[in-house]
Amino acid sequence: MIRKYSVKELLNKEKFFIDKKVLVEGWIRSFRHSIFISLNDGSTIQNIQIILSNKLDKNIVKKITIGSSIRVIGIVKKSIGIKQYIELESVDITIYESVETKIIQKSILQPKKHSLEKLREQAHLRFRTNIFSCIMRIRHHIAFGIHKYFHKHGFFYIHTPIITTLNCEGTGKMFQITTMDLKKNKPIDYEKDFFKCKTYLSVSGQLEAETASLGLGKVYTFGPVFRAENSNTSRHLSEFWMIEPEIAFYHLEENINLAENFLKFIIKYIVDNSMEDLIFLNQCLEKWNQKKKNSLLEKLELILKFPFKKISYTEAIRILDQEEKKKKIRFLHPIIWGMDLQSEHEQYLVDKYFKIPVIIFDYPCSIKAFYMRMNHDGKTVRAMDILFPEIGEIIGGSQREERYDILLQRMKDTNTDKNKLWWYLDTRRFGSVPHSGFGLGFDRLVQFITGMNNIRDVIPFPRVPNNAEF
Repeated sequence: MIRKYSVKELLNKEKFFIDKKVLVEGWIRSFRHSIFISLNDGSTIQNIQIILSNKLDKNIVKKITIGSSIRVIGIVKKSIGIKQYIELESVDITIYESVETKIIQKSILQPKKHSLEKLREQAHLRFRTNIFSCIMRIRHHIAFGIHKYFHKHGFFYIHTPIITTLNCEGTGKMFQITTMDLKKNKPIDYEKDFFKCKTYLSVSGQLEAETASLGLGKVYTFGPVFRAENSNTSRHLSEFWMIEPEIAFYHLEENINLAENFLKFIIKYIVDNSMEDLIFLNQCLEKWNQKKKNSLLEKLELILKFPFKKISYTEAIRILDQEEKKKKIRFLHPIIWGMDLQSEHEQYLVDKYFKIPVIIFDYPCSIKAFYMRMNHDGKTVRAMDILFPEIGEIIGGSQREERYDILLQRMKDTNTDKNKLWWYLDTRRFGSVPHSGFGLGFDRLVQFITGMNNIRDVIPFPRVPNNAEF
């Protein structure tokens, strides 16, 4: 029986396969001079060249078109061409599905330059393009690396609810879910709804993960979350994926060190396991943005090379204020202690001032969530954000407030419904301990690592305002 191999397997051990008969399947990327086929099966950015036999039935040759799916049995030979080391001399070809040329010409599979916007319009086909298959392979390795890191460090993977009754962050709009016919049920009586209360799609699994950490020690979530803000930007999605570790007996400093170590591990893992795809993306970025050679690779190496810069929020405000006065920079948002740092401020600190990733800690309590631990000054909380070049905030976290009375007061101060969160408060009465955690937007991390300008190009089917197609 002839063994089937992926294109990646064949190209990774080229010399081993010479003169061997193999079976390979895939989609035709190009068909030249009625004899040369470039075949790709998604396992690698590279194609394998198929040489058609002159004995092949002419009716089969007529059906060979770009985009068609085929099965090939052939003999691996050392190529006489300079673009590839090996090629496959076909012995037998089976066409699974032939694609009409006129259909291909209207699709993004037509071998010519297409805009990323055009690729989004045919999201069901863009997995077959070089750029998107490349991003998806990297996305897979990032996800795998995340699980590998946490498993290695003794974390347990927790599945937190997607359906919830509360907004963990306390701000922003949420997607409501119901089984009721809202036209017929006026006024709305939620006692008649499926859960007998008002329910939403979750914005975070943090609070539930906290309760798990207070029994298991180290846990993490990795799942979809939903935000209903009408944000039509290159950095926002309505449905995206979050990684949220929560760790018992952890103070802020330990949380910060974990987050930095975690990010460096993931980026090192991608550099070690996805270099072929990174090089391809780097070449694309050079063409699109006129960036210097190896700019993407250098950006990733920068993350690995230096310790992240750690400064307090107060110090960040002082630096921004001094820079504005000294260099006569005009920020759109005035620099005032107590303000929420905007993207322009974050990117200035990272890209212009320090030129390395920055960790800002001890934010004003007025701009942070109720669950963050109050500092002794009564004005700031044990919060931290990690800022990366180009994209700004990539991680947000804090030491959680473990003291029952102070947490209860913070809930009152922020108008957080303690009745809905009775169970969260209750954990502070059963052997409460210092604990910390953070949230990492998975898609934003993929965006940073791949260098893509728009977050919609790093997720299979983006959900954004006015678009839930595919």
